[in-house]
Amino acid sequence: MDFEIRDHLLQGAKQLQSPNSSEREEESDISLLVIHNISLPPGEYATGFIDQLFCNQLDSKAHPYFKKISELRVSAHLLISRTGSMTQYVPFNRKAWHAGDSVFLDRENCNDFSIGIELEGTDNEPFTEEQYQHLIKVTNVLLKRYPLINRSRIKGHSDIAPKRKTDPGPFFEWDTYLKELD
Repeated sequence: MDFEIRDHLLQGAKQLQSPNSSEREEESDISLLVIHNISLPPGEYATGFIDQLFCNQLDSKAHPYFKKISELRVSAHLLISRTGSMTQYVPFNRKAWHAGDSVFLDRENCNDFSIGIELEGTDNEPFTEEQYQHLIKVTNVLLKRYPLINRSRIKGHSDIAPKRKTDPGPFFEWDTYLKELD
């Protein structure tokens, strides 16, 4: 499957609009790609709770872990599930609220100039082949559409928020992923 971006939306991805986004000050400044991982509850997959979190619909009573996160106002541009299905929550030209307190090359608030991709997973286990295949294809399309992003400007959440975050974690195969990019 080939991917295409039209009007800052990834064609073929399920579209769910997250309220947790805002206008970018400078749309032409999209210059960083941040890779994350997420699962809700932690270590459980295909639950639908990620969609609920990013759309402010997470029921704090549905799981004990949700009590501490249900009030968060977060999002990402794109989620790639364990099976490779993709959901886009925020158009790429808008600011998704994925990076939090972050710094890249002495520049703070990476949300202002980055695209955030979540892989359904944890720090404790490998990602799937389907996830890598889709991530590589999507990244190649993003590199063409947003030319300020390049290999040296693709980072993990742990790279831009090292005191707070560990994702995408030690199982993420950076060498394999980067080697396959155009």
